[in-house]
Amino acid sequence: MFTTGALQVDSVQRWMEDLRLMAEVECMCVLQSKPLSAEEDELMVEHTQTHSLSHTHTRAQLQMLLRRALLVSTELGKMFSRLERKRWARVHSSALRVYTHVNTLLSQHTHTNEKPLLEKCMELNVITERCLHTQDEYFLRSMKEAIHEILTDVSDSFSITIDRALANEIQTLIRQMEDSESICDISSAITDLLSLTQDGPQLCSIIAKEGAVVSLLKICRQDGFSSLYAPALRTLASICCVEEGVHQLEQVDGILCLAEILTDADSGEATRAEAAAVIAQITSPHHSSTQHLASFLESMHDILSALIHLCESASCGEVFLLASAALANITFFDSMACEILLQLNAVHILLEACRDRQRVDTPYSKDQVVTILANLSVLEQCTADLLVLLNEKPASSSPSESAACERVQQKAAVTLARLSREPQLAQRAIQLRAVPRLIELCRSPGERNNSDSVLVACLAALRRLASESPEELEPADHQQLIKPRLVDSFLLCSNMEESFV
Repeated sequence: MFTTGALQVDSVQRWMEDLRLMAEVECMCVLQSKPLSAEEDELMVEHTQTHSLSHTHTRAQLQMLLRRALLVSTELGKMFSRLERKRWARVHSSALRVYTHVNTLLSQHTHTNEKPLLEKCMELNVITERCLHTQDEYFLRSMKEAIHEILTDVSDSFSITIDRALANEIQTLIRQMEDSESICDISSAITDLLSLTQDGPQLCSIIAKEGAVVSLLKICRQDGFSSLYAPALRTLASICCVEEGVHQLEQVDGILCLAEILTDADSGEATRAEAAAVIAQITSPHHSSTQHLASFLESMHDILSALIHLCESASCGEVFLLASAALANITFFDSMACEILLQLNAVHILLEACRDRQRVDTPYSKDQVVTILANLSVLEQCTADLLVLLNEKPASSSPSESAACERVQQKAAVTLARLSREPQLAQRAIQLRAVPRLIELCRSPGERNNSDSVLVACLAALRRLASESPEELEPADHQQLIKPRLVDSFLLCSNMEESFV
């Protein structure tokens, strides 16, 4: 069944537009599907006017298509629910609504014969109306099964029809990008595509299948369109949230194009940042297809060099976040990346950036940094630098910022525990007073935002350091945080009030 994300429309405007659509359906229900000729004439005029407009109105057509589709999908869902409860009057009213919406939608947005779908919708109307005028339980039971079967067919056919209609409209935008010689028209089409990608992965899949990735990369390969590189790359990153987008990118040497943009001295910072966003998207650990990006390995050294340079020279937090997110994902993607980053002095550059409030202005950026350091820690001795990140605190009460701060603390503690297996590194951490901070995080729920994951990580790191220098802990700390089983210490600390550090 069709689903969509929140439509990017003002709420009052959205309500008024939806009200008109619902009012049309209610008129049809009241008159038992007898059409009002005046309204039909108005709808036909509206339809003719809409299709006579230029490509700049494609987005409006898509919005209308998405709204109609969402209304039909909602009614179909209601019908399944009402059918189970044998609410025959409501089942029939929903069937009427579905028929009206589908009929209007097909007349305005498709160019193929969808007569079978309309016939199924009409069949639903006829059968559900018959159920209104009988009390025969045997007949109603048999009709319930028949209605459920037809309803399933309608849902499946409708999903296919909507995908086809969306594909037709998206093709219009892609043709506008490819055929127009006007920078303004191409920019408008890119903006519309980007807006569509925000309506969910289903739409991104359709956009990718219709060839948008290829068209966007063509723009990024033409010097005359340099002003469009940034929005084209931003749209490309959104499309690549789905596997189809990543596959297309690989098939047309998109990785090489991204590497060239990142390493081009003439590329502006905004363009390179958007290229970094695409890299971050396609190397996301959530993608199963990243293991097949063989072409990425060929350009990895150039990409890593460009990304770490972007982190070093970033003029604002957003640029640093995009570049560091790409680096963090790449360190998961291939172990060779960690060795390259160490050669590029990445640890020093990233930690210097953490001291610069202009570049690293949120816990989200520090989350990326500590992820990179954690993945590099198996190769490099960066223990002392992690203590800075253990002191991370949210600057506001925002839940998302608090969660990012927790991730920074947790990853820093985990990495510290891992590195402290080496006696020299453990001693260095102790000299830099890692133990008091770890104890504070364990004993003070507020310091770790009541996070259990931070608590477990800090207890593990504290126990590792205590095994090297038990004299660093007070007897009470040793008795409560080190001597018991880990689970017992966890339960003790997780139930503590703000404390007695």
